Amino acid sequence: MVTVDTRRTIDSDPEPEEVDSSILDVDELQNLGINAADIQKLRAAGIYAISTVLSTTRRNLLKVKGLSEVKVDKIKEAAGKLINVGFISATEQAHNRRRVIAVSSGSKQLDSILGGGVKTMSITEVFGEYRCGKTQLAHTLCVTAQLPKDMGGAEGKVAYIDTEGTFRPERLRDIAERFGVDAEQVCDNISYARALNSEHQMELIEKLGSTFADGSYRLLIVDSIMAQFRVDYCGRGELNERQQKLNQMLGRLNRLAEEYNVAVFMTNQVQSDPGASALFAAADGRKPVGGHVLAHASATRIMLRKGRGEERVAKLQDSPDMPEREATYCIGEGGIQDVA
Repeated sequence: MVTVDTRRTIDSDPEPEEVDSSILDVDELQNLGINAADIQKLRAAGIYAISTVLSTTRRNLLKVKGLSEVKVDKIKEAAGKLINVGFISATEQAHNRRRVIAVSSGSKQLDSILGGGVKTMSITEVFGEYRCGKTQLAHTLCVTAQLPKDMGGAEGKVAYIDTEGTFRPERLRDIAERFGVDAEQVCDNISYARALNSEHQMELIEKLGSTFADGSYRLLIVDSIMAQFRVDYCGRGELNERQQKLNQMLGRLNRLAEEYNVAVFMTNQVQSDPGASALFAAADGRKPVGGHVLAHASATRIMLRKGRGEERVAKLQDSPDMPEREATYCIGEGGIQDVA
């Protein structure tokens, strides 16, 4: 248990009735005639939820060792009986959207332009030059995601994929102290992995289905999404392959966000844009790495830049929920916070 100074607690191991009831385990297929051996094959392929079965194409299911066309068709048919993937009314979709949780950034001003914070069931991307607070924001979210909902939290665990070696558990201590939570328990509720290259990064993401299956996780951080890709695909003529691999990874991240009600938070690097004509180019001629593939995958995109003195500026550039706006914040001892 993580104890807060308001005498609130966050359960690091939710009881069954507290787990997200919308997550249907693939074991449910057994009640519809799918044998246990075939269900185990799905699990071995990283498919743990009924929604994942439905979002995986038949072509990819046929790549699962031991599954024939007949078996794949039966599995798809059975999964379709458990979850409706056809048309529903907007009213029903509005009801489904009530599951979305906003995780506070630590700054009330920044939260206000995001509609409450970083949202679950979608990808949020922040980009900007160095010392703008991208990684500091990621560390702050590691703590706020574990807070009670009435404190801007999501009462859930965090998965953190570090591609640049910038994760610092000791930094979490100051942030935890600010919010009145036990630093040791905060760290215990964070699953950390250092991605060694872009292939390893994808392997880590593919394994998250089993991690998220119990419904206790509410945040996945990838810091940063493009760092390994820029190293692994730097040769002439490799851009197309890079974008294809990136697209597959982003598709997987989107499915994880929607299927497990997790907020996916990605940091991104910037590059020079001499023409400064790109849609997301900043005034200084910088734009986020990743091209249109990354732009389309991110539901929310935020540009961070330096302001006066210690002040930083966040500009919401793309969001399905909120208009384009700016907010100021600073980086303090306790992470991201409002300017005094």
